[in-house]
Amino acid sequence: MSSLYTAVATATGGRNGHTKSSDGVVDFETSIPKSMGGPGKEGATNPEQLFAAGYAACFCSAVEYVARMQKLDAAGTAVTAHVGIGAKEGGGFELTVTLEVHIPALDHDAAHALVEAAHQVCPYSNATRGNVPVEIKIV
Repeated sequence: MSSLYTAVATATGGRNGHTKSSDGVVDFETSIPKSMGGPGKEGATNPEQLFAAGYAACFCSAVEYVARMQKLDAAGTAVTAHVGIGAKEGGGFELTVTLEVHIPALDHDAAHALVEAAHQVCPYSNATRGNVPVEIKIV
């Protein structure tokens, strides 16, 4: 694969630290959520929120891309990503993802077909396929 773009970010202190992108656009504190036994620092984020934000934005773009290719109206599309983290059987941790997709201009069946096609082209979907359970809901 020939990369079209490469993002670069550096984290220090892990889940209770700081992360900054090479261009300085991303620059924030990270904190383990209270529900995971951490301090849940006000104004800090965590890797699951970042993954959810990235997946939601990328999947929304994939829906819009496929809609353009199929000459469908995807105006007003919104994607909400829910990323869960939990203990993995046998040790370690794993993620789960639920994507809620709203495409106001399409009926449920047309939206479902579009979303299934988008799931095949989205880089996040391709990266998680077979590794992370991803549920997609039309809302």
